Amino acid sequence: MARPKKISMQDIADRIGISKNAVSLALLGKSGVSEHVRLIVRHTAQEMGYEPPAAAKQAERAGRNILVLVPERVIGHTDQEHFRFFHDMLWILEENIRARGCNAVIARIDREMEKQGILPRLYRDVEHAGVILFGIVDKSYACMVWETGVPLVMLDSYYRDLHCAAAVSANTEGAESVVRWLIGRGHRKIGFIGPANLTTSHEERWFGYWRAMREAGLPILEAHTLLEADDFDEAKNEREIGDFLDRIKTGGAELPTAFFCGNDRLALLLIRRLRAMGIPASQQMEVAGFDGLKQAEAAKSGLSVTVRVDKDGLCRAAVDLLLGGFADKRQAIRWAVEGHLAVLDGCGKHE
Repeated sequence: MARPKKISMQDIADRIGISKNAVSLALLGKSGVSEHVRLIVRHTAQEMGYEPPAAAKQAERAGRNILVLVPERVIGHTDQEHFRFFHDMLWILEENIRARGCNAVIARIDREMEKQGILPRLYRDVEHAGVILFGIVDKSYACMVWETGVPLVMLDSYYRDLHCAAAVSANTEGAESVVRWLIGRGHRKIGFIGPANLTTSHEERWFGYWRAMREAGLPILEAHTLLEADDFDEAKNEREIGDFLDRIKTGGAELPTAFFCGNDRLALLLIRRLRAMGIPASQQMEVAGFDGLKQAEAAKSGLSVTVRVDKDGLCRAAVDLLLGGFADKRQAIRWAVEGHLAVLDGCGKHE
């Protein structure tokens, strides 16, 4: 009895009416064909009983796994509000990866691993199509991952001199919208708090503040700006803000009538310090933030306005960059996802 003919890629191509190369790209999960064509090719291959060679099977298995490296401090329990923010975002990222027919393999990086440049064991043990670096990762660690040559996307953070793809918030534009809103409310003395020395996100939000103030012809007073911090420790950051406010008062300068903070966490710390000084936020001073944390939008938070980050849009963009073939290019590709200006009534309620 004659053995049944083994189905080839050319057979699939002839059945659909496309090139053999297009069939190869679709079956291997590579860029160069649309998602529609990819689905048709895979369905036809299964229908015809196509069996890929061992190398192709291995590539297909690897193509179904996306390794997500998560710094421990990003999802640590010391800051409950940020824990919820990033936990939600990690869940959304996993859903987006699964929706594209892939598996999210999540590997935690502790502080010691970051310092010593140690890759998680899963990096070696699990075949993967690429890596998503989640949140703020030490620059030296991000560079080490990049230098391994793996397709790489950074999510919610990036470094200007690291030539890889990144999905980030539209920080400059969001900051501009907040400051313009404060200016529209009649404020002419607006301060800024945000560690521009630590992240590109705060640096871009500082630039958005600067651009909006200059556009309106308003002065930016050095005494009203706090642009540096040692790290992201909450207790230390609150002390830094308290010392900053004390310097304004002891220096003889008037407090601004409004502050734009680089994120909601800093805005809430500022409000706590203002209340301790007997200055009720939203009554004598308006405070604006960025991120859209639930705590910031809760009743009596004291915030007047924030930018609600599009977490789903960010995660979709990261997955699209990785699976769209942009992650293996050694180019600084930035996908900026616009947020939503959320106006509050000063007590955490929407107008």
